[in-house]
Amino acid sequence: MTHFEEVADVEEKRSTWPALPLILGLSLGCSLSLLMVSWTQGDTDDSCGDELGNGGLFLGSNRRDPPEDQRGGPGNEDFQPRIVPYHKDPNKPHKKVLRTRYIHTELGIRERLLVGVLTSRATLNTLAVAVNRTVAHHFHRTFFFTGLRSPKVPHGMAVVAHGDDRPVWLMYETVRHLHQHYGLDYDWFFLAQDDTYMQAERLAELVGHLSAGQDLYMGRAEEFIGGEERARYCHGGYGYLLSRSLLARLQPHLDTCRNDILSVRPDEWLGRCIIDYLGLSCVEVHQEMTYRYFELGKNADPEREDRAQFKNAFTVHPVSEPSLMYRLHKRFSQIELDWTYLQIQQLQVQINNLSELTPEGKSGATWPIGVNPPFRPKTRFEVINWEYFTEEHIYSCPDSSPKCELRGADRADVSAVLETAVERLNERYQPQLRFRKRHLLNGYRRFDPTRGMEYVLDLALEAFTQKGHNQVIAKRVSLLRPLSTIEIIPMPYVTEATRVQVILPVTANEQDYVSNFLDMYVMNTLDTHDNVLLTFLFVYDPFDAQRISQADVFAGIKAMIGEVEKRYGDVKIPWISVKTEVPSQVKLMDIISKKHPVDTLFFLASVWTEVNADFLNRCRMNAISNWQVFFPIHFQEFSPAIVYRDQQPSAASSFTAEALRDGRFDRHVFEEACFYNADYMAARTKMAADILDNDELLESMDVYEIFVRYSGLHVFRAVEPALVQKYVRRACNPRFSEDIYHRCVLSNLEGLASRSHLAMALFEQEQANST
Repeated sequence: MTHFEEVADVEEKRSTWPALPLILGLSLGCSLSLLMVSWTQGDTDDSCGDELGNGGLFLGSNRRDPPEDQRGGPGNEDFQPRIVPYHKDPNKPHKKVLRTRYIHTELGIRERLLVGVLTSRATLNTLAVAVNRTVAHHFHRTFFFTGLRSPKVPHGMAVVAHGDDRPVWLMYETVRHLHQHYGLDYDWFFLAQDDTYMQAERLAELVGHLSAGQDLYMGRAEEFIGGEERARYCHGGYGYLLSRSLLARLQPHLDTCRNDILSVRPDEWLGRCIIDYLGLSCVEVHQEMTYRYFELGKNADPEREDRAQFKNAFTVHPVSEPSLMYRLHKRFSQIELDWTYLQIQQLQVQINNLSELTPEGKSGATWPIGVNPPFRPKTRFEVINWEYFTEEHIYSCPDSSPKCELRGADRADVSAVLETAVERLNERYQPQLRFRKRHLLNGYRRFDPTRGMEYVLDLALEAFTQKGHNQVIAKRVSLLRPLSTIEIIPMPYVTEATRVQVILPVTANEQDYVSNFLDMYVMNTLDTHDNVLLTFLFVYDPFDAQRISQADVFAGIKAMIGEVEKRYGDVKIPWISVKTEVPSQVKLMDIISKKHPVDTLFFLASVWTEVNADFLNRCRMNAISNWQVFFPIHFQEFSPAIVYRDQQPSAASSFTAEALRDGRFDRHVFEEACFYNADYMAARTKMAADILDNDELLESMDVYEIFVRYSGLHVFRAVEPALVQKYVRRACNPRFSEDIYHRCVLSNLEGLASRSHLAMALFEQEQANST
């Protein structure tokens, strides 16, 4: 939502308005472990185990009472802790410590709710798909149970086929399957038909308020056929809730119920089984929580339904067709959204009222209410700069240019903010006044990390009265796009023990830089015994390839490799020779990919790369198989001849912050990359249909573009301070595509020196010429 504030000339008026949603995602990997607790494999027969078994260490209603002399009195019920000594018996064999992988397994924490949807072969691709698309992703696990599997199973659905279409048999197999496979993993089980619309958030809230340790059979209570007894069963069309303990008690009686109870309705059969063998009847109210449902009429219109019973329902039945399911979902989503906005307004009123009781009074309430106050810098170095913009240009550019055109996301952001500002002004002043935007006079924005993106707009508006009079006025407004709730995105498990296969392509023009690369590789990987392998790829042009028997241009490098292998007896550094006129990155990777297993982690390097342990670990962590590829942005040092001139460069280490002072992160170079062979092969397979042996297309693309265009993976592009390269003027090959050649030229030009260094060099040159 975007908050809006109008700045008046005399008094300040503040208000908040919902609009413009903002979504913020963080990719975090979390790892938890439980300390000071261990489980041992085998029977526990020592003194410590006896105490644990007797409940001596657990706090609960069935704990042992302490001795009378340890109690503070007859009315003191405080728990008295006792230290249970651990005595290791030297005569007993050592027991292997068995730890679970996740902490919730050790603590016995289960997921709250599993949802099972009963469907059929005829409705699996219609109503069941509608259920899956509307609410299934809001539950932790959702299964679709059917008798016979459809010839074409819908994508992305967990379908379980029992092999028999009889309704009672389907219910029997479903309950047995849930207990057998998930009885120990979930506290609650919710069963419904595929013609039932479920409000996922409300069902999750319901089970969150119920005690999981009780037997519960909850839903819409219905009388049995005949209606002579007081017991009730839960109607399957409106769904019903089963507790884990009830499911465990019911499991031994399922076979008997299947043979003895005759019924054509599966929900009635299940209710009869629970009543006869467990003595429980279906309830609609439990622990002051009510199961709310709504029966939908034959020609009902969800958009026009305003009854409280409908708005508060957990489930709606019957839903006759998929389109009606989607309309119901749209209607309930709007109801939830309106209710959320109402809650926000009520909280803002409460905060505003409570602010009068604070020492600062009402003036202490920041705008917008409920959002963090603006960041207050403590020194001048912490001041957040405002960016000035118009409708066409912005005066703060990534390349340090004073002015650049508004494009892409920035242009869409400015347009959305202007539209929201005029819309909120009209909502405030109509019907007395109506505004229309003429143009933006001035625009300012800044990103406050404590609250979000702030905007200040000076608008030229044309104001219209009810009598038809109009006048052009200037108005200043303030807006805020706040940071929404942070979302933790689960990432696959990775480890820093993965072997990295370094690939180094070398051309004849680059062989002078191989010596430094090899020295750094030996020092940072071989001497430290890092899990890294190196493969050279010698690229010969046709002329050098013909003379390889008389004069090998890479003979010196091969001799250096032989010396390294001689020094480290267990190390082998293989090389591959390739003949080509254009050393396309894609062509070279095609050769390398075929010679390595699919699970190989590649680090595609250049001769100017200085390999070190910090970067290799980040390569392992940021390249995730079938999920993400990593293209680091290395730090390129400026030309020492221009930056230092008559001075001596600093002797700082290559890995200190001092070394990152006189240089820049080169965003134009994509030579270095970390990715798995399987991901590259999958992207090349998708690309094969486009190229059709078109070598010119291969020469116009690099590995980065292949992953962007032909893979659905995350392409992670980030600065890498551990990759520091010395200044060198690279030879740009005109045989490559125009885009690759242009990036190479820009890299050489921008990597020469900073603007201040170039200006000083020109100034000194002019001073020297003038004298």
